[in-house]
Amino acid sequence: MIYCLTGKIVKKNLDSVVVSCAGVGYLAQVPASVAASLPAVGREATLYTVMNVTENDVSLYGFATEQQQACFTMLTGVSGVGPKAGLAILSVMEPDRVALAISSGDHKAFTAANGVGPKLAQRITLELKDKVGKGLTDGVALSDVTAAAAAPGGSAQAIAALVSLGYSQSEAALAVAKIDPALPVEEIIKLALRGMAGRR
Repeated sequence: MIYCLTGKIVKKNLDSVVVSCAGVGYLAQVPASVAASLPAVGREATLYTVMNVTENDVSLYGFATEQQQACFTMLTGVSGVGPKAGLAILSVMEPDRVALAISSGDHKAFTAANGVGPKLAQRITLELKDKVGKGLTDGVALSDVTAAAAAPGGSAQAIAALVSLGYSQSEAALAVAKIDPALPVEEIIKLALRGMAGRR
């Protein structure tokens, strides 16, 4: 298996990148978010890859981080989630959002990805609930998020208010988990909104 490629970017599209390594150009399909974050054509970059071998095809999928690479492998391990759906999910969600949506049972978050319907989204959250690790990025542990969602008083009220504003349960719980629950509800909501505005 090819774990990663480091070389000059020869060509870059919204959904694919060609990286030249030792005179060989490797074509890797990538999520839209990865293509946008890579350096310009002619510059050097590292892609973390997943190789998919079928009877009629050998394809390479590229990612900017090892977290995205691991998340793609985890997603495509779900029955019915092929590489195309895995790329679509990672085009609209970062790995921490994927982990949070799975752990909180927020299957609706996955329907934002092209080609992922409600039934497949539910299967993803059900099949991967036990596999999702305890740690998330941004220094927030899953236990913190769960505690924030279950906490009586300020945190729970703030999450409910954020959900009523159109944020998903998992987005609201992640934002509130980073804030001191002893603060007044209005202050928690204000800080959470400020934090989420920075993430979007």
